[in-house]
Amino acid sequence: MSLLAYNGDDVSSSDTEPDALIDFTAMLMQRQNEYGNWLGCGGKMQNDHNEQGYHLEQYVLGVLDFSSQYGIDYSISYTAANIIGRPTKFPAYGDYPETFTMRTYGDWWQRAPSATREIQPQNMPAVATHDYIVVYFEDFVVPTEVAIFETYNPGAVVRIWAHSITKNWVCLWKASAEELSKSGPAESRAREARRFAPPLKKTSIITKTLRIDFNHSRLHYYTEVDAIMLCGRTVSLRRMQHTLQELQRTGPISCKLRSLKFQPSCRDNYALKLHEFINNDLSKFLVDNKVDESDVASATATTQIVASNVPDICLTDLPFEILLKILSYLDLKTLFCVGQVSRTFYDISTHPLLYGELNLKPYWQLANSELLCTLAKRATMLRKLDLSWCGGFGDVSPTEFKKFLTQRGDNLTHLRLNSCKFLNATCIETVGIVCDNLTELSLRNCATDPPLLNFSCLANLKNLERLDLFQTAFESELLLSMLEGNRKLKHLNLAFCGVSVNMDNVASHLATYNTQLISLDMWKAHFLSARGLQSIARCTQLEELDLGWCLREASLGDGLYQLLANCPKLKKLFLSAVRGTTERDLVHIATLGKNLEQLDLMGILNITRERIYDILVNCPKLQLLDLSFCDNIMERDFDVIAEWSRMFNVDIKSSHVPYDAR
Repeated sequence: MSLLAYNGDDVSSSDTEPDALIDFTAMLMQRQNEYGNWLGCGGKMQNDHNEQGYHLEQYVLGVLDFSSQYGIDYSISYTAANIIGRPTKFPAYGDYPETFTMRTYGDWWQRAPSATREIQPQNMPAVATHDYIVVYFEDFVVPTEVAIFETYNPGAVVRIWAHSITKNWVCLWKASAEELSKSGPAESRAREARRFAPPLKKTSIITKTLRIDFNHSRLHYYTEVDAIMLCGRTVSLRRMQHTLQELQRTGPISCKLRSLKFQPSCRDNYALKLHEFINNDLSKFLVDNKVDESDVASATATTQIVASNVPDICLTDLPFEILLKILSYLDLKTLFCVGQVSRTFYDISTHPLLYGELNLKPYWQLANSELLCTLAKRATMLRKLDLSWCGGFGDVSPTEFKKFLTQRGDNLTHLRLNSCKFLNATCIETVGIVCDNLTELSLRNCATDPPLLNFSCLANLKNLERLDLFQTAFESELLLSMLEGNRKLKHLNLAFCGVSVNMDNVASHLATYNTQLISLDMWKAHFLSARGLQSIARCTQLEELDLGWCLREASLGDGLYQLLANCPKLKKLFLSAVRGTTERDLVHIATLGKNLEQLDLMGILNITRERIYDILVNCPKLQLLDLSFCDNIMERDFDVIAEWSRMFNVDIKSSHVPYDAR
């Protein structure tokens, strides 16, 4: 059974819960005639009075899902909700809180100590997806154009998907690695807003749901999106009913052959071609590749003798172990295809050793309950599993997920369930009971209301070295219990954890039970004071610390000094908008931060040109320095800072320092 055959059909289940829609009805789009033609092709409707329907332009009605956002849910700044409706800032260029902004930019997060390795990396496409957003519109159309209004640092969009009424995802456009390399880095482009409307794949699908994929690796700084417009021709109710009826009349075998784009293939006689190459072209090939001419004749003769004496050998004649090693380099999609070649290849391609690691994140559009059932039969030696982004629109049922974990989860050491909307309380309970060998658990962006993790089942986990709860709601008691039970914890992400968690209590537990911590992310967490910072300073093995928008006190006391003095291995320190940072703290950073590679001082009020120079001189390993929105940096300082960026080979971020300063 081929992975390509899965078409994302809905799977019903007794405890399947509908996805929670982020429906911001109060922010519906205004009428289009209030704006000029720069928004699109003119007015909202252009009725052609024919059977194909009329041309319709519409803006986002609501957000179904997203992987990350810079803002927090109860704020209007830099959140996914800002993408709803018409553009509010375009065609102006600049940093606007009223837009949608994601969490990262560039490749800095991949260079940090907290960076993770992709599970089953051969599955990853040439152009990876770092973030995404799924949006829906009011009316079904056959898409002819998708326009994305980018108002700050454009150039991150790499794919556009559409979800059809037949419950399939279709890629309407994707950027190739060659195209991205030709266009150069995003920072080399003019600093102006962009209406990005790439040529779409010709299609007849009917949709009102889009997914936009982003890759941040080429971005100089955060990208911001103002709006998304979907253009297309409307379809009648009769046509939609006809499409669904045709799908129901089509048998399962026909569906799978069609999804495989099945076509008979009549290949030429490759044995004859090989014979002709040996007789006619081998000498020229050896000469072209700078082989000694004296060896050409003997090589040709030897090859002819060998070819005439050696019997035909096919790939299946190789030892089983060699074939298994060859197939271990294949991505999951190709591995399923190989299993269709012959019975021999099916037996090899389904060997459990090939399924010790499973990463379905690149195949989020294909993952469903049926696929999990198939993989459960093969992955009897499963140790690492990534189901991030999978199971949207009910394609994976909680029942099938729990069944899969019950069968294959007892040996799991790594489990990533980022943005998995099928998760419910019983799923998390199964994780806590079955997967007691986990060293990594990632539950990014699984926030629900009430909190998903409001029980103690995960307290059974005692071997965790990495715990990622980015943008996920949980209760303080559970977290404190997990910290106490996992003394080997090295990486902890609590960014956007919500207002219910007192970070001073968390910091106190970390200082008592988790002194081997290497990375800690508290971005936009709450209730961390100078006392909590002093507790964190007792984690002497820290190499990465993100306190952005977290410390709101007027003074940090000696907390920052103790941190820098006790944690000499610190490589990444983010202090975004920590307004209590004083000039004395900046002096401590310069004198004690010898190993710093990334330093974020965005929005620091007391920083001056002199303190910047001290940091650049005394931190020889520094690669990134963010000085955006530092009010004390005057306009007369910008040229000097740009020169320092080149002199010290440090990427300095500032709204006024040119992108090509180095």
